[in-house]
Amino acid sequence: MKTYRFLVSGKVQGVYYRKHIQEMAKEAGFRGYVRNLPDGRVEAVANIEDEKRLKEFLTILKKGSPWSRVEEIKYEEVPFVEFDDFKIVYG
Repeated sequence: MKTYRFLVSGKVQGVYYRKHIQEMAKEAGFRGYVRNLPDGRVEAVANIEDEKRLKEFLTILKKGSPWSRVEEIKYEEVPFVEFDDFKIVYG
């Protein structure tokens, strides 16, 4: 198990992006969080088991909400943190 941090750029704030990500990630069994960043991007951090699950999570981030438009997703492995749910973090 690893922890990854994702930075999503595009039209991803004010379009229910975080709510859709939370719902799809929970349904798929992911654990972590999603939050807005002051620069207009969205950050997601998740526990990922393997390459297949990483691709699955990237697909969720790309899909977003019906009103979002994802232009770029950057990601990196970060020090491991164990999450117990997938939440929206505010602030």
